[in-house]
This record gives sequence, C-alpha cells and structure tokens, in this order.
Amino acid sequence: MSNPTIAKQRTIKQDVQLTGVGLHTGKEVTLTFKPAPVNHGYSFCRVDLEGNPIIEADANYVVNTQRGTNLEKNGVSIQTSEHVLAACVGLEIDNLLIELDASEPPIMDGSSKYFLEALEKAGILEQDAEREEYVVKDVISYTDEESGSEILVMPSDEYQVTTMVDFGTKVLGTQNASLKKLSDFKKEISDSRTFSFLHELEMLLEHGLIKGGDLNNAIVYVDKELNPETMDKLRVAFKKDNISVKPNGILDNLTLHYPNEAARHKLLDVIGDLALIGTRIRGKVIANKPGHYINTQFAKKLSKIIKIERRNKVPQYDLSKEPLMDINKIMATLPHRYPFLLIDRIIEMSDKHVVGMKNVTMNEPFFTGHFPGAPVMPGVLQVEAMAQTGGILALSTVPDPENYLTYFMKIDKVKFKQQVLPGDTLIFKLELLTPIRRGICHMQAFAYANNKLVTEAELMAQIVKSK
Repeated sequence: MSNPTIAKQRTIKQDVQLTGVGLHTGKEVTLTFKPAPVNHGYSFCRVDLEGNPIIEADANYVVNTQRGTNLEKNGVSIQTSEHVLAACVGLEIDNLLIELDASEPPIMDGSSKYFLEALEKAGILEQDAEREEYVVKDVISYTDEESGSEILVMPSDEYQVTTMVDFGTKVLGTQNASLKKLSDFKKEISDSRTFSFLHELEMLLEHGLIKGGDLNNAIVYVDKELNPETMDKLRVAFKKDNISVKPNGILDNLTLHYPNEAARHKLLDVIGDLALIGTRIRGKVIANKPGHYINTQFAKKLSKIIKIERRNKVPQYDLSKEPLMDINKIMATLPHRYPFLLIDRIIEMSDKHVVGMKNVTMNEPFFTGHFPGAPVMPGVLQVEAMAQTGGILALSTVPDPENYLTYFMKIDKVKFKQQVLPGDTLIFKLELLTPIRRGICHMQAFAYANNKLVTEAELMAQIVKSK
C-alpha cells in the first residue's frame, strides 16, 4: 500500500446520481454522491427530512444488523449502508457526502457495482491532505460465542481481507474468498450480489419485509423442498410466470458470477461494515462466518482502540530548533514570575493550538516539600504549567498582552498517568475545543514526558484586563 506519509486523501470531482428501489422499504430512492472536504470521511444526509440531518458513517451509530447494517442518530436512520460504503472504500475514496431522499439506498443489483461505476463516472480527485492510516501492530480479534463467528486483524503491508463462510447446508457448503489488494476490489468483488436462503425469503415475504426485492437483486439458495404453495407465493412476489431451481441449487432468476459469489459478497459486506471504523486500516482481516453483527462489533472495538492510541500518541518535536518564544518573550507576555513561572519555551503556535516546554530540575522550589527523599512534581503544578501554555495562546489574541491576567474558570476530566521527576522534559500540547470568545478559552490539554502521556485535562480560563 502507498506510504502513509505520501498517500493523499481523495474525493470525487463532481456530483453524481443514481435512482433505484430500497430492498426493504420498496420505495423509489435517489442517491447523490457529493464531493466532501478533507478529513470529512463518509456521511449520509437525509434530504427528505426537515433540516437535512446528517448521519456520519460511524460504528457507534449502528442500531440494528438484522437485515443489513442500519445506522441511527438523533432518531434519524439509514438502512443497509454497507454496499454503498464498500464501493467508496474499494475505490480508495476518503471523503464523501451521500445524499438520500429516503432511509435506504437503492439495492440496484444487490452488489456494489453500480455505486462504484457512478463514482468512477464522477471522477476521482486527489486532495491536499495526507491520508491517515491505522497500522496494525498486534492481532486484534472479536468472537461471538453464540454464532461461533470470529473476526480478527493482523499486521500486513496493505489492507487485505479473507472471508470464510459455512452455512451448514448442502446447497451452500464452505466457501472462501480473498482480496489481496484494494485495487482488485472492482474486478473481483464489486459485482458479487447479495443472497438469501429460501426459508429466509419465505419469512420476509410473509412479514412484508422485502418490498423492493425482485429476483434480479438477490441470489436465492434453495435449502428446502419447493412445494406448490411456495412456488405460487414466489410467482406472485416476483411477478413471473415460471420459477424453477437450477442444478446448482439456486433459483433460475439469475446466473452466478462466481462459484463462490456468496463468500465474495460476505467479503464486500465486511469492507462496507469496517468503513464505519472511520480510519483506513493497514492490516489483514480474516473473518470466519462473518455477518453484520460481528462486523460492526469488531468495527466498534477497533475504532475505540484507534481513538485511545491516537490520544496517547506522543507528538515529536525537534527541541534543538530555535523556539518560537524563548523565556524572555514568554515573560513579556505572561505576568507569572519565579517561583510560579512554569514554562521555558513555546515551540509552535497556530490560531487553534499551542505547544510549550518545561525542563524539570531538582532546583524547583516545590521539591523541598514534595517529597523529601522522593521528589515528584505535583500534578496541580503540571496543570498550572499547561494552563500557562494555553494562556500564551489566549493572550496572543490581544494587542497588549502585558495588560491582561488569566484566571481559571474550570478544570475538568483531569487524569494523571505517570510521575514527573527531576531531569524530565515536559512537552505541553493544547488545542482549542471552541473558538475564543469574550476572552474565554476552552482547551484540551496534554502533557508528555519520556515519550509517554503523563497528564491530560480540559481547561477553561478567561483573560481579564488588569486594573
């Protein structure tokens, strides 16, 4: 796979539209793919509802996986999202807005083929931002004891997927499918159609749950005897005069694209469901008896791990470079002085973040009493040092910082993870959670030492003109 430092994010060049019928709703639906900005990811927009609510393609919004992967946010839902998302991933597109005028994308032929063709027609546009990729370093797995399904990801040079399906029926025994590289998705996986067994189809028909299904968008495996009554039901449901079973055990409505089309479609589903992780994966996924439930549970687990690792990832800075602000410039901005000036340098700053540094030495006055014989920097002073770093950012918004003081308003979600000892170099990174308004500065703060996260907190302070 492309080097993560070089690969750029991608979207499409222009809007593109498809129209079809939702499998479960039976409603005519128009789907529009639209370009989206960098770091947007995939999201669905319901243009048929007031306010055009948006549902991000996020595993945490999965509410039901009985018949496809269904998402819900604030009472607004999207049904069967997986075939659309698989096409987006298969073309290595990172950012898309997917507009729908109903709750369910059109089923088309039950595969990803038509979505993929529409996206290719729109043209792919490289964007000016690097693509983030989660590089798998250890085996991560999820098992569903009830169904015996298991899914895992292991280290690999690129994103690969293998699925193994076993339905325990004569008509569809054990099948495997593999995707060695995403660039093969179009040719080998995208046209693999959804399938169901006759016993499932009968139940869905009885409950009126397959309104948009005609026999052109699902392979039907006949796993039981076809009695005349069932035949009649199928003829009515699919508006056909004659229906029969082929020698390979499927209804005669369509011809298999591949002998292992079922396993390939399960692979397509895995790719679509794992798109809900929200980050590209560099690793090999092996799914044994996959299904939407286990796929999305695994996606939730992986997205949680990625979030934690991202938060704990230690940023690297070249401390030998000339700082943005040395101690003299800091003292010209902040009112703090010995023994309470707790930062030595500002390394970088933008309008949304600031990075500062403190060298911790045995000469700090607080070590005299905290603790004799076992010097540890007090956590409250680490928080204070982070706040002073944030104060530099807040004061950079006024023309005369020397005439202002900063006061704490709130400290929240503080966690102390490691001790800070004499000899440590502390790096503070603070990012605005909301834009600075009326001098109020609300920031997420992290402190790092020895390549580890040592302290984190949410800080709120206000800058006030000194009298």
